[in-house]
This record gives sequence, C-alpha cells and structure tokens, in this order.
Amino acid sequence: MYILGISAYYHDSAAAIIHDGHIIAAAQEERFTRKKHDESFPENAIQYCLQAAGITLLDLENIVFYDKPLVKFERLLETYLSYAPKGLRSFLVALPVWLKEKLYLKSVLKKALSQLAESTIKELPDLLFAAHHQSHAASAFFPSPYEKAAVLCLDGVGEWATTSVWEGDGNHLKLLWELDFPHSLGMLYSAFTYYTGFKVNSGEYKLMGLAPYGEPKYVQLILEHLLDLKADGTFRLNMRYFNYCTGLTMTNAHFDQLFGAPVRTPETPISQREMDIAASIQKVTETVVLRLAKTIQQETQLDNLCLAGGVALNCVANGQLLRAGIFRSIWIQPAAGDAGGALGCALSAWYEYHQQAREVQQPDAMLGSYLGTQYEEATIRTQLDHYQASYQQLDDAALFQQVAKLLDQGKVVGWFQGRMEFGPRSLGGRSILGDPRNITMQSTMNLKIKYRESFRPFAPAVLAEEVHNVFELDTVSPYMLIVAPIIKQRRKTLTEEQQHLFGIEKLNIPRSDLPAITHVDYSARVQTVHKQTNPRFHQLLTQFYQLTGCPVLVNTSFNVRGEPIVESPDDAYRCFMRTEMDYLVIENFILDKSKQPQFEDKSHWQEEFQLD
Repeated sequence: MYILGISAYYHDSAAAIIHDGHIIAAAQEERFTRKKHDESFPENAIQYCLQAAGITLLDLENIVFYDKPLVKFERLLETYLSYAPKGLRSFLVALPVWLKEKLYLKSVLKKALSQLAESTIKELPDLLFAAHHQSHAASAFFPSPYEKAAVLCLDGVGEWATTSVWEGDGNHLKLLWELDFPHSLGMLYSAFTYYTGFKVNSGEYKLMGLAPYGEPKYVQLILEHLLDLKADGTFRLNMRYFNYCTGLTMTNAHFDQLFGAPVRTPETPISQREMDIAASIQKVTETVVLRLAKTIQQETQLDNLCLAGGVALNCVANGQLLRAGIFRSIWIQPAAGDAGGALGCALSAWYEYHQQAREVQQPDAMLGSYLGTQYEEATIRTQLDHYQASYQQLDDAALFQQVAKLLDQGKVVGWFQGRMEFGPRSLGGRSILGDPRNITMQSTMNLKIKYRESFRPFAPAVLAEEVHNVFELDTVSPYMLIVAPIIKQRRKTLTEEQQHLFGIEKLNIPRSDLPAITHVDYSARVQTVHKQTNPRFHQLLTQFYQLTGCPVLVNTSFNVRGEPIVESPDDAYRCFMRTEMDYLVIENFILDKSKQPQFEDKSHWQEEFQLD
C-alpha cells in the first residue's frame, strides 16, 4: 500500500511517500523550484516521490494533507472577531486569499492532483486530512527507535495548537494536552527574530547563533512583561506587546518601548544590544523547554522523548535538554518543521487510519534522512558537459585520497554524493566541506563562499566512533540537531585581555584546536557520521583522519545565502562557479575551479535569490 503525504500553501511545501509503512522518499519543493521556503503546491516533489516509488499517482491508496484548513479558518475568524475592530487591515489582506483558495483547499488540491495525474478528479485516490500537530507528532514518533515514548511538539501555530504533548505507544498516538494560539513559544521566538531585524520563518537560526555573543540581560524583562511562565512550563503571552493576531508585523510600539528602540532595520550593523536580546530569548526558550520536559516526564513516567515542530530545530535547547538528563533518550525528527508534516501525515494514515502494526527500526526509520534525489553517472556527465566543464573521473580509492589531501591543504570542497537530504540540514549529501583546524576557515566560508553574516557558526561532521574524543556528547547526533561542548582538553586558554572582550570582538579568537567549528561559548552543532547510513561520507572522514589525525570536517550546506540547498549537478556547478570554492566533487567526478571555462553569471545569484 502506497501513501503520499503533502504539506503546502503556508511555507516549506514538501511531499513524502511510504510503502507499507516504510519511508521511500521525501523532498521539499524549494529544492526543485529554487525558491527558498517555497509554499506552492509541491508538484515537483510529488513527481520525484512517485518516480522513486516507481508508481503513478493513481496507484496510491491515499493522499494525505498535513493540516485541516477549515479548522485553521475557524481560528482566523475567531481571532479577528475577538480583537475587532483592531486588525481590520490584516483581515482584509488575509480574507481574499482564504475565500479564493485556502477555504476550498480540498477542491484546490484535487484539481492540482488531477492535472498532475492527467486524470479526472473521480479517479483520484481518497484524500485525507490530518491535524497539523498530529502530523508533527507522527513524524516524530513513528520513525523513532522507540516502542513507547512521550512526544512534544512546539511550533508557531497549526490550526489552534502551538504546543502539544502526546503519548506514543506502538502504532498509536494519544493527545494528552495542548496549549493554543495565540500563546506560542514559536511565535515568541519569531517576534524576537523580527525585532532584531531577521526574517521570520527563516532567520530564527541566526538569532540562535547570535546568542552566545551576548549576555542574557533581558530575561527578567521578558518574564515580567511578555511571558507568564508557570513552574510546569505552561505559559501565556501578554498580547499587548504583539501584533501578529491583528497586524502585518510581529511586534508593536509597546514592544519597541519596552526594549527602548524600534525594530532593527535588516542588513544594518548588529549591535551589542541585539546580541544581548538574542541571548535573553534563547535563555527563556531553554527554560520553557526544560520545564515542559520535566512536567511531561513526571506525567507520563516514560524514559524516551520525541520532538518535532519548528522549535525542535533549536539545537542549543536540544543540547541543554539532553544534558539535563530528564529523559534517558531523546529523538528529534530531522525535518522538524512544516516539511516534515508531509511525512508525518502519511505515517499517521498508515498506522492510525489503517491501523497497521508498527515494527520499530534501529537506529531509526529515517534512512539517515537521505530521502531525496540521486543522479546517475550519465546524467552528471551530460549536465557538466553542458557548461563545457573540465573534470576528472576517479575511482573511489583515488577520489577519497585526493579530496582528503585537498582539505588538508586548506581547500574548500563542494561535496555532492548520493541522495539529497530531507530537512534543513546538509548531512554529507549536498555539503560544502573544509578543514576545521584552519584558523581562517570560518571567515573564508562565511564571507567568500556563503556570502553571509560573519558571526554565523559552522557545524562539525565527526566520525561517530570518535565523537567522545572531540565533544562532550555520549549519544549519537546524526541529524545535526544537538549542540554539545568541545572537550576541555581541546580548548585553548584565553588571555585575561581576551576574556574581557565583548560581542563580535570574540569572533576571531581561536577557542580550540578546531577553531573553525568552535563557537564563542566552546560549543558546536554536532553531526555524527555513520558508516551504516552514509558510507561514502564516512569513508572520506576516515581518510582525512588517517592523513591528519583529525576525525572532523567543517560541514555546511551547499548553497549561498538565500538559495535553497542544491538539488542537481547543474545547481551544484552553478553554485560552485559563483563562489570561491576551490573544488567540486559530484559522485566520482572532481572539478578544479582554476581549470573551468569562464562563467558568465557569476554575480547573478544576488538577483536570483532573495536574502534570508
């Protein structure tokens, strides 16, 4: 039985397909359209999933949507009515979209699917709808390695729920309790994302990366005025300071007055104040997550916790939760945001609607999250020849040896191997790699290759067998969703003068013998690389370790700022030529930048991709 799951029309549209409960394929639409966080009907992602399964749309048992539009519309109406006459402008902007499309989403979906299948609507498989947080919970629990677990979903908002707690047991999820809109930890974090001049639903990870440069000076201010936080982790927001219910912005003049300044204009210099605000909201977020986790453990008496929803991508909070030891084990859905809802609703249909038995898989059922497209040698060659590219084709032994040597020499390498990752992280399928020992690697990658803010940290990919020799981490972290401290033996002692530096002044001070991946608070967002799920990336790391004694590489996503992660060899070559990457490796093809023909649209990416 094949089931297709879809998320669409809000942000991060995606499709996923399962066969008898086994995950076959999943991908975000943005990878194909090259529009970051694309919200459109995921036509390309659906076509890829069907192709990967070797079926047509009409062979499906069900198509499942990750959300219940009518319930969401109910929330929209009730919210506007409760705040009336405020919010009329926002209401008039939203209502035509709902009346034209979203209110009749079932018809819109059926029409789009019938066009895709080149069939009549009557011929389509049954269309099902799952609740938003049900989709999140299913994406977290059903692929997890647990027979039984508590599940915590935290995001901006689904239909009504913003926080929900579930108990997963076998093939069943039971909702225990939830917090509803407008009281939302995700919305609170996004409000600060907006206030500090970053883009909502995109820049939250920048706020998280900025936090270690600041001091949490505003925690008490947030807790006294914005957030009524209870001992059990439940909370209410003081809506006097927020505008997202009635306006077209996240915060309002009261918020500006509370923090003593207006919203930071995007792309202007970041001050110490923004850093302190980032540190403060990050601290508050961690406090909420820890209190909720303690309450959930006490209520359920379960040892395992699964996480999903956009807030579950806050890997600093995840690291704090892990080290707190509240649960024996935690597992986080790698596509924790709305894209993962496509997978969750498909799994929910299989296990809960069709009531099929569940067999727990180890280490989990996500196949390393390598669920996207893969390219054959002939296709790669054709796409490279289109650009008259200069390349060599090497066997595995020669390839891994040469790439390890290039990385040791300080070269930056685009690495395109196997299936594309599902979710926001590059995990060695579509990555840019560098030497973490190189003191200039972070600034080089940020400014010359990614074209992004200098404060942004880079993540390490480490051989799973060697993680304990580098990081204070006693578990696996295959999806780069846990921040851990680097071990004390690898840290550098700062001079008294260096210890008194503030904010961005801290950036260029090496913190360890792996300066390119060590953040200013001695932490790193760790990816453990496993032979079982990514043998080729594991083999490269092993070769680099044998050559240098270092089992770690810098691993960042293969894209420039504002661009979705590359999907095809064509995307990879264009990104390679637009940046100051030194080498590109696509499967067994290796390309030297210095030997490539003149590339015409080197600077056009700034016009093509909107800055995030």
